[in-house]
Amino acid sequence: MPAVTDAVVLRGCLAKMAVEPGSPARYALRAGEARLDLDARLGRPLRLTWTGAIACTHCGRATRKSFGQGHCYPCFKKLARCDTCIMKPELCHFFEGTCREPEWGERHCFQPHLIYLANASGLKVGITRATQVPTRWLDQGAVQALPILAVDTRQQSGFVEVLFKEEVSDRTNWRAMLKGETPELDLVAERDRLLERLAGGLANLRERFGGDAIRPLDEAPRTFDYPVLEYPRKVVSHNFDKAPEVAGTLMGIKGQYLILDSGVINLRKFTGYEVTVEA
Repeated sequence: MPAVTDAVVLRGCLAKMAVEPGSPARYALRAGEARLDLDARLGRPLRLTWTGAIACTHCGRATRKSFGQGHCYPCFKKLARCDTCIMKPELCHFFEGTCREPEWGERHCFQPHLIYLANASGLKVGITRATQVPTRWLDQGAVQALPILAVDTRQQSGFVEVLFKEEVSDRTNWRAMLKGETPELDLVAERDRLLERLAGGLANLRERFGGDAIRPLDEAPRTFDYPVLEYPRKVVSHNFDKAPEVAGTLMGIKGQYLILDSGVINLRKFTGYEVTVEA
């Protein structure tokens, strides 16, 4: 993790919080080039104030509204990372010759991906690049995770995920996740159950992409702990677009959420927003 600063006041555009696994996970708030160690500030006052400015995370230009978690509208329309197929990889159109950025697609989509089961607010299925483990699970606030299948491309992972969504959700209930009341699951048993129920569909995909394209994994479940002093009984959400100041005592960090005694805020949602941070 990059070096953090003890500065009391920071100013810069928000980026996704940096996180590393640990007992508990370690978080740093990122505002421009500055880093703020959040774990060390648990139980202390924290204030974030939006200046009213938003900068595109790709080109840096000022924008009145953020699209696709931190992009101006022109970048949102032209970048491959903002295309529909990023959220729905099974809709990949690279082979049709219509990828917005073929070189970017080759670097990011044609590399090994994992299909996993996770438990953040209950059982869910998801996909991620192999290089994003375990960051992907920490960003979701998962307390358990288990990789179950490996594939060669993002599109293949999308087809597998669509198959699994016949049996299990691909979404996290963020309010339930933030209450910290998620029961522990036997992910190995869930994996075995789902692989048995979906054996026919997986066989069809292997016939389409090749026998070795979808490979079973035999890994142990991972567990995660978060720096939280107290979970909220009722989840109240802060939104810079409605109120530019968010302040309170920092009670915890989970996923990409700050948990304050005044409410919670998803910092990833406000990527590119310029804020002052007082801690």
